[in-house]
Amino acid sequence: MLGMSENSAEWGWNMENSNIRLGDLKDMALIRLKGVLAIYPVSRSKWYQGIQDGIYPKPISLGPRSVAWRVSDIRKLLEEAK
Repeated sequence: MLGMSENSAEWGWNMENSNIRLGDLKDMALIRLKGVLAIYPVSRSKWYQGIQDGIYPKPISLGPRSVAWRVSDIRKLLEEAK
């Protein structure tokens, strides 16, 4: 379900108000940071530090100030965390 986020004027995935689960998404789908952090609950700063340290997957650039992560990369992270 893509649509306008309640908290911003940009198009993106709104995980908080969605009934769709990570398992419902295709592997090559992209998910924005808010959705990632809803699934993998760490702080925003810890997430970005983890990217620099090689713990978390690197994002895909969508534009000059916009990034997202592949669903397949987040699934892999969750499997490794088990």
